[in-house]
Amino acid sequence: MTIEVHVKGNNIEKAIRTLKKKLLKDGLMRELKDRQYYSKPSALKREAKKQAVRRYKKDQRLKALSEGF
Repeated sequence: MTIEVHVKGNNIEKAIRTLKKKLLKDGLMRELKDRQYYSKPSALKREAKKQAVRRYKKDQRLKALSEGF
């Protein structure tokens, strides 16, 4: 996996912002945070279920809002 950012006109700050956006979009920063500490497999499963429930509830809320209009 290669992520490249081209620096135009010696604008390092803009290149760094672009790189951060690409890393966030790719999910690399989240993965690094998750790997910083060991999590037991049962805790990972529990967290995955929580995330699935959150996604489902969010989808239901959005669906209810779109049907209301």
